Amino acid sequence: MNDATQDEGLDADSASRPATAVVVGGGLAGITAALALADAGVRVTLLEGRPRLGGLAFSFQRDALTVDNGQHVYLRCCTAYRWFLGRVDGADLAPLQARLDVPVLDAGAKPGRRLGRIGRTALPVPLHLARSLATYPHLSLAERAKVGRAALALKRLDLADPALDTQSFGGWLAAHGQSERAIEALWDLVGVATLNAVAGDASLGLAAMVFKTGLLSAPGAADIGWARVPLGELHDRLARKALDSAGVRTEVRTRVTSISRPGPIHQDGSISPHENGRWRVQVPGETLDADAVVLAVPQREAHDLLPEGALDAPERLLDIGTVPILNIHVVYDRKVLSRPFFAALGSPVQWVFDRTEASGLKEGQYLALSQSVAQDEIDEPVSALRERYLPELERLLPRARDAAVQDFFVTRERTATFAPAPGVGRLRPGARTEAPGLYLAGAWTATGWPATMESAVRSGVSAADAALDALGRPRDHLVELFEEAA
Repeated sequence: MNDATQDEGLDADSASRPATAVVVGGGLAGITAALALADAGVRVTLLEGRPRLGGLAFSFQRDALTVDNGQHVYLRCCTAYRWFLGRVDGADLAPLQARLDVPVLDAGAKPGRRLGRIGRTALPVPLHLARSLATYPHLSLAERAKVGRAALALKRLDLADPALDTQSFGGWLAAHGQSERAIEALWDLVGVATLNAVAGDASLGLAAMVFKTGLLSAPGAADIGWARVPLGELHDRLARKALDSAGVRTEVRTRVTSISRPGPIHQDGSISPHENGRWRVQVPGETLDADAVVLAVPQREAHDLLPEGALDAPERLLDIGTVPILNIHVVYDRKVLSRPFFAALGSPVQWVFDRTEASGLKEGQYLALSQSVAQDEIDEPVSALRERYLPELERLLPRARDAAVQDFFVTRERTATFAPAPGVGRLRPGARTEAPGLYLAGAWTATGWPATMESAVRSGVSAADAALDALGRPRDHLVELFEEAA
């Protein structure tokens, strides 16, 4: 028996039988962990309490429409999520822009200055953004110059410096000459969508990571990709197909009630007091034994399932705050938007996406509004939201004024992401726990990224990598991904 096996406390006959693992949670983190483990020859069971996979990036039916619970995008720099798409044979269904191009409409500007664009050229960093910044109409010439200087200062920050996590991004921007208008029209335009927080409420460490990686690492890093099909096609149907092909046993509608690690059971039925047994995962009507368990559920659920001693300070998981996202769905009787998406300024509207084709709508147009930092609106009645947002869409989209609204509904994710507040970094645990053989995954773990699909996939890879290392199983298939994601 090698040292890794002894460290994990596996029973003596573990070398003669296939390694087994249970993954609790069928979101992107859990799916990724299950695939990575199965690809290394581990027998994996994936348990999900809901009737489908995909976590918070899922689809549902509303009459003839297939609706995503919320709009999700990714960037070219999201190498882990791109790996996931390739692994489930879904890359062609969620293509990237050829080149970053974000139309930005200002509802409060003069008619001739309403439309601006954030884009890039093929020039090297940071010149790739120079033309876009120089012609961005929503900022004055002086504000644009100060944005350029702040971007260069941001690029010089060391993301490994733990002090960044204790500082506010908004405070840093103010100290670097950024006006309220510059923060609203540029920094928050990107930051709210990626961090789910305004600059004043965001950790400098996480914000710097987003801007350095997305906008200042490579010319094409921020090119945007999004699903041209319902998210359920990628994260449920294709994911299940990939899991089945990998030999993973997938059980939905199966909620885990406890996770424990007893000692080995002797012939007389007694259990040794030491921690040399396999893990036991209890679900209604069944007990599953495994060499490794990956707990890939939200932080509060993880806290409730963690066995005693698994984390030094498990209460820290409860200190990780959450932030809601509100999604507003509007179906018009005709086409009112000619672009695939746009961002808005001077309006409560944030980002608007055309989901007509993906939803299966045959006539008219279906728009989805993604509203981050939605604490003040998440519980408002649909009628109040309709009165607020339909006139705003008419201000932004003149053709909407003559269109009939055929459907208006909302989807609410009250705990959509973890709050990226200053100091959150010290609360986010890594993949390994103090209990050998038990690992954590989820966008809220210490991936270095905010709560994105990229963070979720990275966490699943990290948990699988740690488990395979301890089990002494091959990890070569993960090396290329880690090199790309570095």
